[in-house]
Amino acid sequence: MDSLETELDRARELDVGELADAIEAIGFECTRCGACCKSEDGCGDGSSTDESDPEPHTATVFPDEIRRLQEAGDYDFRDVARPMPYGIEATPDGPQGETFEWALQTDACGDCTFYEETDGTGACTVHEDRPLICETYPFSVALGGTSQPMGEAVDSEGMVRAHECEGLGRDVSRDDAEDLAAALKERAVRELQEAIGVRENYEPTDVEGVVVHDSEGQKRPDGTEL
Repeated sequence: MDSLETELDRARELDVGELADAIEAIGFECTRCGACCKSEDGCGDGSSTDESDPEPHTATVFPDEIRRLQEAGDYDFRDVARPMPYGIEATPDGPQGETFEWALQTDACGDCTFYEETDGTGACTVHEDRPLICETYPFSVALGGTSQPMGEAVDSEGMVRAHECEGLGRDVSRDDAEDLAAALKERAVRELQEAIGVRENYEPTDVEGVVVHDSEGQKRPDGTEL
């Protein structure tokens, strides 16, 4: 496996035009169905949701993206983000464990807290400030150290992977494809920079409760540093 630094060099050398070609070949148009913003097992039928549901909506958000969202709506940290649940266990004394990412905050149904729906049409209430993972879904880049959002790829073209979405296969303009490609390259670079930062700033801790290790150090669930 190549080092994160090698993958970061590859990400920086990605050709936006080639990524745009791949996106055009696959095709995509957002239908505003909201599937990428909602839990797979949420409250769509009005029934209650088990808080231990193993399939909540999870969208990775970088520390600076959290701050930008806070500033955009005068939100508290926990209004925007929560510790990524992977690596955290429920115990009689409360949640315990370590995790290495932040996820966008969710509501009682497990949907993204910034998602709203009217007559079956979805909308993002922070669209102009949305994280890169939201801006680039349903695509990712086939580089080691970068994420595959919401499961395995269902299609691919060159370095571009496409993930489950009803908007795939639709015509996309060249301008939109290039905008997506540029954001996709930026996300690939940022994911690798974050991974390197987490590795370099990691310090073991014996603090009780939940600890999030991100590129800025060790933090509590409310975003404050240990």
